[in-house]
Amino acid sequence: MLDWMQLIFLALIQGLSEFLPISSSAHLVLPAQLLGWTDQGLLFDVSVHVGTLLAVLIYFRSDLVRLMQELLPGNDSWSLWDAEIWKFGVATVPAVLMGLLFSDVIASQLRGLQVIAATTLVFGVLLGLAAWRSSNDCATDIQPVTWRDAVLIGMAQAMALVPGVSRSGVTLTVALLLGYNRATAARFAFLMSIPIIVGAMVFMSTEWLGEAAETVPVVQLLSAMMVSAVSAYATIAIFLGLLTRVGLMPFVVYRLALGIALVLVIVLA
Repeated sequence: MLDWMQLIFLALIQGLSEFLPISSSAHLVLPAQLLGWTDQGLLFDVSVHVGTLLAVLIYFRSDLVRLMQELLPGNDSWSLWDAEIWKFGVATVPAVLMGLLFSDVIASQLRGLQVIAATTLVFGVLLGLAAWRSSNDCATDIQPVTWRDAVLIGMAQAMALVPGVSRSGVTLTVALLLGYNRATAARFAFLMSIPIIVGAMVFMSTEWLGEAAETVPVVQLLSAMMVSAVSAYATIAIFLGLLTRVGLMPFVVYRLALGIALVLVIVLA
């Protein structure tokens, strides 16, 4: 049985950080590293991912319905292969391949404070460059993403398997540097998170079934799922509002401050 304070805190962190450009994986690793908490386990990880998946599905439900309707013949110009949903599928492939090939290396060698500090700073600087490039962007229209750019954004998403990179952060960075406005970049980044979250859930569930040694009370799993779902939904709504009005610079400042703090922890340890 998990400690309730740890459970609520980590579920809240998952919900708040999954869709912000600050790296949810880093923020889930850091408490264990800094506070000496025991690992929360794969069942907990699956439950909070279910929560964040529910949040993005509910928030973007109208977009998802439209994407599915594109697969149905409805007009003379209809073409199955022109459906936007395939671009999200293509963008997911690099991360899937990266996970299959390097998941063991990432889990065993790339979860330390040094790696998290480095990726937090490096990708924080890149996010800052993208934020500066889009500083005058106030457009809210959704631009079509090309096949080439979908692949490039997907390749960037694959790097986010390393803690500290941030999936939403690196995909937003690349989309903005490719010339898309903030509204388009955020929409594409959030929608392409759906297959990634589903894939992560399947992978963790498979790992748990292979171990078959961990049990967590259902009430705790449901509580973690609800906390992550509510906090993730609120985060998406607030972040999208801030993104068009304020931009990304506050998150750049946060990442740089966090990275410097982690460097100090490493140096002074």
